[in-house]
Amino acid sequence: MFEQDQFLHWGRNLNLTERAESLIQQIRSSNPARLVQSGRGNVSGRYPSRKMGVTIQFESHKNELARIQELEHASDVIEFYDQPPSIKIEYQSATGKKLGVLHTPDFFVIRETSAGWVLRS
Repeated sequence: MFEQDQFLHWGRNLNLTERAESLIQQIRSSNPARLVQSGRGNVSGRYPSRKMGVTIQFESHKNELARIQELEHASDVIEFYDQPPSIKIEYQSATGKKLGVLHTPDFFVIRETSAGWVLRS
């Protein structure tokens, strides 16, 4: 995981805007937006991440757990966060109406040369 000065250096190297840097800082300092739940056809659980130093929650042992293990061992992944704050996804319906929905991504991943949301594992 980044120390604060390492994060600032990383952001400068990627030419992040102040807005992007602030958003990523918010994600890094937030608790998961929601607790995962078991449902019909899925198994939820917690993965003890050495990379992150916390347990990472998942609600699919076939998809999300596999993604967590991939992120945990990927050499270019610096940090990853489960259930980051919700984002608004805007789109246009077939009739042309502008729509927007709030969605909680599965993960937010910080890599050596990028950062972004994982919407479906």
